Amino acid sequence: MILTLITFGKFLEAKSKGKTSDSISKLINLTPKTAIVLRDGKEIEIATEEIIRGDTIVIKPGSSIPVDGIILEGSSSVDQSSITGESIPVVKNINDEVISGTINKNGSFKMQATKVGNDTTISQIIKLVEEASNSKAPISKLADKVSLFFVPAVIIIAIIATIFWILNGQTFEFAMGMGIAVLVISCPCALGLATPVAIMVGTGKGAENGILFKTAESLELLHKINTVVLDKTGTITQGKPTVTNIISPVSKEKLLKIVGSLEKNSEHPLSEAIIEKVNELKINTVSVNNFKSIPGRGVMGEIDGTNYLVGNILFMQEKHIEVNENESEKLLKEGRTVLYISNENKLIGMIACQDMVKDTSKIAIEELQKNNIKVVMLTGDNQLVANTIAKEVGIAEVIAEVLPADKEKEVSRLQKSGRKVAYVGDGINDSPALVKADVGVAIGSGTDIAIESADVVLMKDSLQDVVTAIELSKATINNIKLNLFWAFFYNCVGIPIAAGVFYLSHGLRLSPMIGAAAMSLSSVCVVSNALRLRRFKAKLQSRNSSITNHMSEEKNEMNDLKKEIFIEKMMCEHCKMRVEKALLSVENVSKVEVSLENKKAVVYLSSQVSDDILRNAIDEAGYEVIDIR
Repeated sequence: MILTLITFGKFLEAKSKGKTSDSISKLINLTPKTAIVLRDGKEIEIATEEIIRGDTIVIKPGSSIPVDGIILEGSSSVDQSSITGESIPVVKNINDEVISGTINKNGSFKMQATKVGNDTTISQIIKLVEEASNSKAPISKLADKVSLFFVPAVIIIAIIATIFWILNGQTFEFAMGMGIAVLVISCPCALGLATPVAIMVGTGKGAENGILFKTAESLELLHKINTVVLDKTGTITQGKPTVTNIISPVSKEKLLKIVGSLEKNSEHPLSEAIIEKVNELKINTVSVNNFKSIPGRGVMGEIDGTNYLVGNILFMQEKHIEVNENESEKLLKEGRTVLYISNENKLIGMIACQDMVKDTSKIAIEELQKNNIKVVMLTGDNQLVANTIAKEVGIAEVIAEVLPADKEKEVSRLQKSGRKVAYVGDGINDSPALVKADVGVAIGSGTDIAIESADVVLMKDSLQDVVTAIELSKATINNIKLNLFWAFFYNCVGIPIAAGVFYLSHGLRLSPMIGAAAMSLSSVCVVSNALRLRRFKAKLQSRNSSITNHMSEEKNEMNDLKKEIFIEKMMCEHCKMRVEKALLSVENVSKVEVSLENKKAVVYLSSQVSDDILRNAIDEAGYEVIDIR
């Protein structure tokens, strides 16, 4: 009976634990098994693993995108919710990047494979989630330390209980029963499961929301954060500045020709804005000799025998170039970044650029502050510009005009003052600070170096995910603490009863069979408690999705007809995609929502479509229609 109960308990535990890896299973199922590629001018269907870099892949409506790549021909809207958590499909055109595991909605296009096999985004996400799930959080050391003393202590208690009851005149069978009951009921399965199961669910839930925790430690540490340091460009702002003002005694075209020629060799976001303006005006750039880039200052080089400098005011001051600060102060107060252009002797112009604040930044910063988290902006930009942006988003503490090499020192200074610091950035110059911070958070659109240096990667460009990551960390740690409490409480109550402490006074004893059942049940309870994390919903995302859903419902009521199709034989994500693809191929079908759980597809129609046409489309895909309403 003891063996039966323990085996049954293990079966229930295994079944529950299987649900903890659902997120990884869902991620694996996102990639289609086959893809259509163009080889020798013909469309052929091959296994996804056989795709090689440079292949041209044909993506049809409703198809899942097999690898990462760029669009060569056509356009469509792509559902990226499985990877980034974005609820609204993103419009993709020629030269836009598409991600493996995302779903093409209604258009068709041809794409070129740029990342295949283990290099694809979905493969990297699966790898990170698996590594984080298998790593140990610092809190798990508590259970390890307890187990180190717990096991010998239980064995000693079992021996003492057996000897005590023999000496007390009980039969050998009775005494052995007491000793065995102590050993069985105290099996420390619940203690061992308390942390890893919650970590597995937490990291999987993070992946569902587009938040990748590289280790269990980063998931745990986030709940202790009391200061979030934000880079400005590309983190708070969109990272895509545009030229707003050109001030120069020489012609605009001549100034842009000089600046464009120098900046085409740089990778700074402001350089991209300059080059975009140069291309817009169709100005031809020239070659530059002795080009040099000075981090945190600007660039310099020789054009037609003359040395030119392009950079910030500090760069001009270091090179003893006189600048009329009154002229640029007005632009700086408007939140614009000013580039100064000079030759060897004097200033020849200024170009002002503006980088717009992301729509989600202010909301995220407000939410962090509501949770008593101090928000600091750290930027290499001018103090006036930084203050203007900070005022717009509600940040009180601003550290501006910081060189890339000094960002790490500023993070260290905050840590020395007793703060637990999370740094959020996206650029190469952020990587030292990301490593130095207690938790480094990289924006997914950032550079590979920043992502490699970070502990947490946000697949979207939204700061709202920083709030979600902290909320998820708190929820996971609270779940672990509750698991550990009940595991300790169970053993503290169960062991004395099993040893017979209340037998002499109350006649209460615990059969080894009941002990086996209680031990199994404790493990199942711990796993089930961890599974509650699957219901986690971020406050900000819930608010945003409710607004989006409300808008979608209104739109559907106004413009679309809706039909519900109940379908048999749908078993997996692949089936779901086949059904969705089949229905989207029907004329006048504007949107399809397929639920595996309910075995149902909801079809939104731009105009009336007969039930027979919808039924035939499902039949041809190999599935059976039970009912259409």
